[in-house]
Amino acid sequence: MRVLVVDDETSLADLIARGLARQDMAVDVAHRGDDADGLLAVNDYDVVVLDRDLPGMHGDEVARRHAERGTLTRILMLTAATTLSDRVHGLELGADDYLAKPFEYPELVARVRALGRRTVAPVAPVLERAGLVVDSNRRVATRDGRPLDLTSKELGVLEVLLRADGRIVPAEELLEKVWDMNIDPFTAAVRVTMSKLRKKLGVPDPIRTVPGQGYAL
Repeated sequence: MRVLVVDDETSLADLIARGLARQDMAVDVAHRGDDADGLLAVNDYDVVVLDRDLPGMHGDEVARRHAERGTLTRILMLTAATTLSDRVHGLELGADDYLAKPFEYPELVARVRALGRRTVAPVAPVLERAGLVVDSNRRVATRDGRPLDLTSKELGVLEVLLRADGRIVPAEELLEKVWDMNIDPFTAAVRVTMSKLRKKLGVPDPIRTVPGQGYAL
């Protein structure tokens, strides 16, 4: 899951981002509304955690402009405003959920995950193909019943391949869905991670490399 966290309280934004990253999410951060609007225009996010009172462009305007684009990205409005009219106004502008500050972190994670599930066609939480099984909720994987000791990136790559259901997945799509915007687009991260993943999966190699196109299970 790829998430954009937008809050002008830099310490809070960075804290949320680090916490979500520990949940195996790829997280980008913006501290201004205009910066968030620019990122939303060029990147495909599953969820945006959006503060309302932002410099540069108000969070309400960010939500409104995002809704006009008609993308599947879901918005979790995160703000200190707690009145009913505030919540209704935020939802009317295009927010999908609303969480008031201060909040309990487990609830934030649960709401982000719930919204993320709404950005794609419904799939079973347990994915399986060619003897490979990934439990998306428990964040564990096995092959033919054998537990796999995978890093978060290796698990993310495997999950994307399983969700593709045999479709060829370009390296660019893996970068977009498993890494964040700080990754160099010319990096060898996908190739290196794929090599390590293949070693852990063992033989026969279940991953097919299609030259010039990408990877598939």
